[in-house]
Amino acid sequence: MELRALRPYAWALALGVFVPLSWVFELIVGPGVGVFAAAGVGIIPLAWFMGLATEELGKHAGPGIGGLLNATFGNATELIIALFALAGGLHEVVKASITGSIIGNILLVLGLSMLTGGLRHKTQVFSREASGIQTSMLLLAVIGIVMPALYVLSTKISSGPILEGMSLGIAGILLAAYVLGLLFSLRTHRDIFNPVTEAGETPRWSVRVALIILLVATALVALESQLLVGSLEAARQSLGLTELFVGVIIVAIVGNAAEHGGAVIMAYRNRMELSVAIATTSTTQIALFVAPFLMFASLLTTRVMTLNFEIFELVSIALSTAVLAAVASDGRSNWYEGVLLVMVYAIIAVAFLFHP
Repeated sequence: MELRALRPYAWALALGVFVPLSWVFELIVGPGVGVFAAAGVGIIPLAWFMGLATEELGKHAGPGIGGLLNATFGNATELIIALFALAGGLHEVVKASITGSIIGNILLVLGLSMLTGGLRHKTQVFSREASGIQTSMLLLAVIGIVMPALYVLSTKISSGPILEGMSLGIAGILLAAYVLGLLFSLRTHRDIFNPVTEAGETPRWSVRVALIILLVATALVALESQLLVGSLEAARQSLGLTELFVGVIIVAIVGNAAEHGGAVIMAYRNRMELSVAIATTSTTQIALFVAPFLMFASLLTTRVMTLNFEIFELVSIALSTAVLAAVASDGRSNWYEGVLLVMVYAIIAVAFLFHP
């Protein structure tokens, strides 16, 4: 392959050095801040390659299957990290990472996209209908995760078979909503989501190359996630941070970094509709698919994870959803709206930093 062909991947290949570096730190120093930081940075380019491979496979398969592939693998990195945390009994970190992914996509990703695109283009437009549907799906998820917390607040029972059964039932409903949402966006009303499902681009990679890169990147993400989760507790104590802050801010940013960059680049190229679609679709995937899937996956561990989120997390998600509804209502964006979204995210991040 010519050097010119490698140029678009230069930054990812450079950051890929942190993958073997994290293994060296693990062997020489052991779990700690060094391993946690190196593994976190190493996951970013791997997640980006996973996204590229999935996108290339989608181009070969056509818009329908391509949309399904993107929907399925869109949050694979976050899911892998969360599964290792779940196996390690870090349920609060798992729920915090779900919260962080939701508010991060809505506020940080969308905010940076609007800011970056708005600095180059005075006003950008996107589909109000598509973003409105995504917001409605997110509202359903908010209602679903609020119910267990209300049960705990009203009964003072924070564990037990009733709460677990309620969480499983709600998780099943959320998964059903996600599957029906795929049917809606990929089949019956795919014209509404045209920028997402009808890319119409010529593949750059063959199916074989895309599959190999996807498999290798996924395997390496799994290894890095194991190191990340294994060093999380030691790093957290060394830095004096809470599990809530690490999950909501640090782990969520690491898991979503590749998608963050893609959305910002699309906005810079004045493809704001695609940028908004990346942010909102990723958010609904987390809320309607990843969270319920992890709930059912916890049945295979020694302790069942419930959907009883901390009240601080619930309010943050609800406020973020309300902000999304307000910003997306007119189908137009500018740099100042982007600044406001980023500032809201910063306020929430500071609050979580000082939350005990």
